[in-house]
Amino acid sequence: MRQNFMGVVVGTAMQKTVKVRVMSQKVHPIVRKTYKSFKNYLVHDEASKCKLGDVVRIEACRPVSARKHFSVAEIVAASKVWEHTK
Repeated sequence: MRQNFMGVVVGTAMQKTVKVRVMSQKVHPIVRKTYKSFKNYLVHDEASKCKLGDVVRIEACRPVSARKHFSVAEIVAASKVWEHTK
């Protein structure tokens, strides 16, 4: 079973690579209060279809580079954010 995450694309500045922000909820060990924890992953996007704000599902794969160990499995929801182009 491969490791799967859902996240939001927060960066598309690199070629065939997107930065995905994954949110997880954790419980504080002493206070017992839930809090949100965020982690950014560099994800391989072969077709470069992902845009800023897209919700994507990523899955683990063999290492593509030194920091890329995930690939885009599917785009769950397209972005509704208007991107400014120069």
